[in-house]
Amino acid sequence: MLFGHNNVRIFLINKHGASEITKMNRRQFTKSIASGIAIATFPQLAQTQSIEEDTKLGDGVIRNISSFKARNWKTYFDDLENGAILSDTTSRAIHFWSEDNKIYKIYPTSVPISDELTKLGRTKITRKVVGPSWRPTPSMLKSNPEWPEFVPPGPDNPLGTHALYLSWKYYRIHGTHDTRKIGRRSSNGCIGLYNEHIKELFSLAKIGTQVLLI
Repeated sequence: MLFGHNNVRIFLINKHGASEITKMNRRQFTKSIASGIAIATFPQLAQTQSIEEDTKLGDGVIRNISSFKARNWKTYFDDLENGAILSDTTSRAIHFWSEDNKIYKIYPTSVPISDELTKLGRTKITRKVVGPSWRPTPSMLKSNPEWPEFVPPGPDNPLGTHALYLSWKYYRIHGTHDTRKIGRRSSNGCIGLYNEHIKELFSLAKIGTQVLLI
């Protein structure tokens, strides 16, 4: 990203180098940041985000060039009973649809740091906790014996301010006090959101909300 006197030029960085994907004036750039789904705020802007509509899941799906792409719930769920959450670990975003389909939200997320720690498939929300405590899993403690066995709610808790527990043991959708993790492969298996975003998702989702990780 380059800032001129009046314009902002945004580049997409990949293994082939840098290519300019958009150019806008400062007012447009400021407006795009303020729109809740345009650009995630990091200490350094690591990636841009766009909205595209995909048509189907499979070889014909349009690949997003950045973090956000609007989704159609019918591609992933048979219905919206109890609402639905789609966690896309590739684009690192969560999509939420309310049961009446009147609310659609997209949030940037952190994702597991490796494929081995990534669990994909269908699950559901089984528990909701404000101010969650945290216990490392046995495998975490084996790999990191210096870690505490229990962390109470508070600024040092890796689950942030709210947590949505899934039917899979040890897996959660939760907040984080370390905002550097969002948008990156940085977790031990869970899906992390900014605290302000998990607070909103927490209020929208309910026990039984269906969840799909892809």
